[in-house]
Amino acid sequence: MTSSTLLFSPVETDLQLLTDNLKQLVGARHPILYAAAEHLFSVHGKRVRPAIVLLISRTTMPNQEITPKHRRLAEITEMIHTASLVHDDVVDESELRRGSPTVHSLFNNRIAVLAGDFLFAQSSWYLANLDNLEVVKLLSKVIMDLAEGEIQQGLNRFDTGMSINAYLEKSYYKTASLVANSSKAAGLLSGVSAELAEDLYSYGQNLGLAFQIVDDILDFTGSTETLGKPAASDLKSGNLTAPTLYTLEETPYLETLIEREFAQEGDLEQAITLIKESSAIERSRELAAYHAKLAVEHISKFPDCDSRKALIELSDYVLSRLY
Repeated sequence: MTSSTLLFSPVETDLQLLTDNLKQLVGARHPILYAAAEHLFSVHGKRVRPAIVLLISRTTMPNQEITPKHRRLAEITEMIHTASLVHDDVVDESELRRGSPTVHSLFNNRIAVLAGDFLFAQSSWYLANLDNLEVVKLLSKVIMDLAEGEIQQGLNRFDTGMSINAYLEKSYYKTASLVANSSKAAGLLSGVSAELAEDLYSYGQNLGLAFQIVDDILDFTGSTETLGKPAASDLKSGNLTAPTLYTLEETPYLETLIEREFAQEGDLEQAITLIKESSAIERSRELAAYHAKLAVEHISKFPDCDSRKALIELSDYVLSRLY
C-alpha cells in the first residue's frame, strides 16, 4: 500500500508551505479563536484535498511553475474542509477527530461554532481576492453544499426508506462537492478548456464519492484506534450509509432495530453483526471501486507527468485503505 506521504511527493514542498501559511492566514486577532484554529491545523491530517488541488495545478501547468493563486486555492480548500469538520463535530457530538480532541471538547460548543464560522468567513474573503468570478462561484457552491449535506443527514436520521441514490447525493454534498469543484477551479486557474475543466470536476466528484464510501465501510471494519473516533458511530447516530442500506435489502429485520433507534440492550451490536454477515460490505467495496475507476478515466485524458500519475494512484490509495 502506497502511503499518502509517498503519493504526494510531487507536491511535498508545496504542502509544507501550505501548512505554514494556514496558521498565518487565520490571524491572531482573537486569542481563543486563534488557539482553536491553531489546534485544528496542528492535528496532522493527510491534507488530501489541498494535495489534489496542487497535483491538478501541476498537471495542468506542465513545465511551468504554479501560480500564487493555485497555492491560495489549495489553502482555501483546506480552510473550508476544516470549518465543515468543526461544525460536523458539534452536530455529531464527537469527542475525537483523527484521534485528537475536537474543538468543542477542548473549548465549548459556542467557541467551536464561532471557530467554524470564522474559518468559513476567512476562506470566503481569500476566495473573493482571487479575482476570478468562475472560481468564486464554484467554491461558494461548495459551502452551500456542505450545509445542504448536513441538513439532509439530520433530516434522514434512522430513515430506513432512504435509497442508495439519496445516500450518494448526500455524500456528494458532504464530501465530493469540495473535491470536484476545487479540482475544476484549479484547472480554470491554469486556463484549461471548458471540456477539460469538466473532466477535472468529474475526477474530483468520483474520487470524493469513492473516498466517502470507503470511510463508511471503515466505520464497520476499522477499529476506534485506526478511525480516530468510535467504530460504528454513524450507525449509532442514525446516519445510514451504504453498508446499512445494502443490508436492509437482504435482512428486513435490521429495519426493526433501526426504527426503534437501538433502544433495547444489544440492538446496536446485533445490527453490526447483521451488516458484517451480509454481502453489504463487499457490495459497498464494489460501489467505491466503480467510482474510483470513473475518476481515473477522467484524469487519464491529461498529459503524462508525475503529478498525473499521483492523481491516478490516489484512486488506488483510496481503495487500499480497506485492506
